[in-house]
Amino acid sequence: MNNKIGIGIIGTGAIAVKHAAAIRELEGAELLAVCSSTKGRAIEAKKTFGVESYADIHSFLKHPQLDLIAICTASGHHMGPALTSIAAGKHVLIEKPIEINLKRADQIIQAARENGVKLGVIFQNRFNPDYIQLKKALQEGLLGKLFLGNAYVNWFRDEAYYKSSPWKGTVEGDGGGALINQAIHTIDLLLDCMGAVHSVFGKTDTLHHKIETEDSATAVVEFKNGALGTITASTAISPGYPERLEIYGSKGSIILEGGKIKAWDIQGEPSRIMNSPAGKNSGASDPMAIGHQWHLEQYKDFLNAIQEDRAPLVNGEEGIKSLALIEGIYQSSKLGKLVFL
Repeated sequence: MNNKIGIGIIGTGAIAVKHAAAIRELEGAELLAVCSSTKGRAIEAKKTFGVESYADIHSFLKHPQLDLIAICTASGHHMGPALTSIAAGKHVLIEKPIEINLKRADQIIQAARENGVKLGVIFQNRFNPDYIQLKKALQEGLLGKLFLGNAYVNWFRDEAYYKSSPWKGTVEGDGGGALINQAIHTIDLLLDCMGAVHSVFGKTDTLHHKIETEDSATAVVEFKNGALGTITASTAISPGYPERLEIYGSKGSIILEGGKIKAWDIQGEPSRIMNSPAGKNSGASDPMAIGHQWHLEQYKDFLNAIQEDRAPLVNGEEGIKSLALIEGIYQSSKLGKLVFL
């Protein structure tokens, strides 16, 4: 009898390859099948992933022993396969963002709740040991009262990146640009550190690329705890710089850059800067430079959540927080005024 959790992937592009690499390193699970959008892509996917492949989601979901479905389609095409998988009684883990707007995301969350299945959203950077160390310091109150939290994602993507898939840089496929696609990971960490948002004033623009969505954005955030924050996001900054998270409080500061703690300055506290190898974590100039090690850790948490019948660390309610702020920034830019969340 096979006691491993059976996993299937819907969507067979570049990010699915990262998921497959993580799944292959799991002891309690195995990749059983993948589902592509066309028969031609399904044939290629079988070669790439080495498992049974389908072009029809209903046939795919009938594959025996599938327990968990990973959604790796274009961002604006998450809801359909997620709802179909949930209706079939499968647990669902969705690559970020959960969807491209709150209305669609809420439908997924509600469906999972009604059908009694686990729902998770991939924000793998929460499982980075350096970030975990930062979060632990906040939980211990080492920084005192929080004053300022900044998220900077000043990356670069060339024209070939946007031409590599017809949905990239489109409103329908991406839902937006640098904010919702690239910066959302660091924005998720910012919110995990600073808490809920009271208001935001944002400005987005397309300054370099010939795309429908923004390649540059800035925002000023007021958090409900009274702290302030700033966000910059871009895919137009050549050559691209490592993403940066800055947390400042009354007793000290911690700065995370490229997934590594770069500064740890807290009154009366020894430095906890970690000497772990840098690894390939930042997608500053190349999205394929991002490794799969933190995906692996998030999969481990999700499998444990299934076995222990608990919520995963990044469930639907957690996964929607960054989307809500980004939607607020888009609304603020469109209206030219402060938006309250």
